[in-house]
Amino acid sequence: MSWIKTINYQEATGKLKRFYDRIKGPDNSLDNVLTIHSLRPHSLEGHMVLYKNVLHHSGNSLPKWYLETLGTYVSHLNNCTYCVAHHSVGIKRNLQDDTKYQLIITAINTDDFKTVFDTKYAAGMHYAKLLTLHLNDASEAVIQQLRKVGFSDGEILEINQLVSYFNYVNRTVVGLGVSLEKNHIGLSPNASDDGNWLHK
Repeated sequence: MSWIKTINYQEATGKLKRFYDRIKGPDNSLDNVLTIHSLRPHSLEGHMVLYKNVLHHSGNSLPKWYLETLGTYVSHLNNCTYCVAHHSVGIKRNLQDDTKYQLIITAINTDDFKTVFDTKYAAGMHYAKLLTLHLNDASEAVIQQLRKVGFSDGEILEINQLVSYFNYVNRTVVGLGVSLEKNHIGLSPNASDDGNWLHK
């Protein structure tokens, strides 16, 4: 399931077991992207706090399906098949529109968002690509353009933090060989309050 040792639910004790009890899914299942932190439970805690705040927090104003789309796109750009598999399910679950979901997946794979998104959301996807693959091209002019198409500064921050998080987690997954083996696909802590980590 990964290239380093991990501790499963049955073997966990102390702080790690308490964290596992907060994030477990059906039948005490745990996502491999989370068990990869098991040798350093404080790292797992930091991961979960960031994850909840950038993707599953009531304080965010951008729709969750769009945030999931950004994360799936970043993961696609980073060749992180694990995160693409998990978060494409999140798009579908939150969007509740199979036709639009298929159009979004096609857009991610073809890198063409103008056919599926308005100018504003397409610009957000372009910013995600810039942060992921062309960071040295970041400039104040890019931010001004995002404002011009209708993003508030708070929404720009949401996109920036979401994209930064996915670049972090993609490098964790790919860099440590985290696999989809024995994983439930698409579990997430969808409750919006930041204290709820339970994966359903």
